[in-house]
Amino acid sequence: MNGKIFIMDNDFERLKEWVDHRRYPSFRAKQILEWLNKGTINPEQMTNIPKNIRDALSEDFVTDSFRVVEEWTSEKDGTKKWLFELHDGHRIETVLMPYSTGLSVCISSQAGCKMGCSFCASAKAGFGRDLTCGELLAQVTLPSALVNERISRVVIMGIGEPFDNFEQLKRFFRMINDESGPNIGARHITVSTCGLIPQMIEFMCIGMQVNLAVSLHASNDLLRRQLMPIAHRYPLNELIDACRQYVEKTGRRITFEYALLAGVNDTDEQARELARLLRGIHCHINLIAANEFPGGAYKKSSKERAVSFMSVLEKNKMTVTLRREMGSDIMAACGQLRRGMQETL
Repeated sequence: MNGKIFIMDNDFERLKEWVDHRRYPSFRAKQILEWLNKGTINPEQMTNIPKNIRDALSEDFVTDSFRVVEEWTSEKDGTKKWLFELHDGHRIETVLMPYSTGLSVCISSQAGCKMGCSFCASAKAGFGRDLTCGELLAQVTLPSALVNERISRVVIMGIGEPFDNFEQLKRFFRMINDESGPNIGARHITVSTCGLIPQMIEFMCIGMQVNLAVSLHASNDLLRRQLMPIAHRYPLNELIDACRQYVEKTGRRITFEYALLAGVNDTDEQARELARLLRGIHCHINLIAANEFPGGAYKKSSKERAVSFMSVLEKNKMTVTLRREMGSDIMAACGQLRRGMQETL
């Protein structure tokens, strides 16, 4: 970037500093931020900004990013997926899901992922780099602009491990929650982690009411190590201890994500083992009908098996739901995002 930062990495304070440095009228900072909040990255489209200021923005910041390479719309449920190309050629995928309660957007936190989970398509794409806070934010403002509707909820569950990019993630929380920004409430934001315990401990201390989801996907260490390499670094007992600490410190319910893989982690006995593991934790179990992708080693559990698994958990007094599949026909569902790999999906 030759020392330039992405234009959307600027919050109001940074824009005020830039305007002052350039000796422009102070009110221009608010005008520029209003355009950024609308998803406008190209200064040439900021119609109430004088040309000399638009030129200066293009000169001082990266503004040629987030080119829409492709857009898909699900015929099943109206879910949309975009493949965005960033200024340096990296590609990321962002998903917009319509619900009766409003629009929810699933954003990526990295271009690629280091975690290597065996059931996730993103692992096959390799790792490119961390995304900046502004690149996280753009995945909220741009889809909103593209469909001309306000986003009501944000889930950070796309490509990448959010807690592996924790410093930018914290800045994103502040920017999206700011009254001068998109002003989306913290309780309408959910971040998912595969279990990076040090960052989980720090997260519970930042004082924001952002929801936490932990990708579990197994009820014992042996299986979790087969599915998720991170389990070699952080054993299940340490992860569950951290989850208990989170609930005790914050008073908030934690969500456990569990993708059902046929013949792998979906037996009734594994459901009972999961209930024993989580007993006493104020939690919600979100069962996911794991979605298949080309080259993947796993098949999703049958509807009957998923219902049986859920029934066992309910009999063990666990709060559980089976997540509705969204965008499966456009490879937009959980575990299917691939960082725009050049192959037929």
